[in-house]
Amino acid sequence: MTAYNDGGFRKDFRPREMFKAVCAECNQECEVPFKPTEGKPVYCRDCYKKKKGY
Repeated sequence: MTAYNDGGFRKDFRPREMFKAVCAECNQECEVPFKPTEGKPVYCRDCYKKKKGY
């Protein structure tokens, strides 16, 4: 059984595991829903929105 249906929504309502990271833009500590990869930049929610133009 998969955790996602065809629409991409989570079927299980368990809390998502979050990982601590430091934003590459503003240097503030943040949490992301994926394990950061060394050498790849991670952005906090605010900086990510600015970069994507939301």
